[in-house]
Amino acid sequence: MARISKSFGPNFHTFMLENEPKNIQDALTSPEAPYWKEAISSEMDFILQNHTWELVDLPPGTKPLGCKWILKRKMRVDGSIEKYKARLVAKGYRQREGHDFFDTYSPVSRITSIHVLIDIAALHNLEIHQIDVKWHS
Repeated sequence: MARISKSFGPNFHTFMLENEPKNIQDALTSPEAPYWKEAISSEMDFILQNHTWELVDLPPGTKPLGCKWILKRKMRVDGSIEKYKARLVAKGYRQREGHDFFDTYSPVSRITSIHVLIDIAALHNLEIHQIDVKWHS
């Protein structure tokens, strides 16, 4: 794994990783396999605890959507690995609107909402920190 330093000016610096696993086979045959197995297990536990899926019979003439693992390393500011993250995602690009789905919902923020929060923080001289939130219910 090679870290590549990239500067975007004096106030912003990031590290980008090369060689993220392209698929689950790459992850599970790498020297980091135990970490990837733990991340995958954690994701599956989360999916099962939240009843993400409901088993149903397929309508006649339809095929199930496939899925794939997205595998990423989350980094600390110093460039060390904070955690291994695995997400199971559906290959939704095979769906057809009006046939496979009718409505879409995505819990995302509008860019204007983000701008308002940044403006408020700037007005009150506040610091902004980004975090990942994992819902457990």
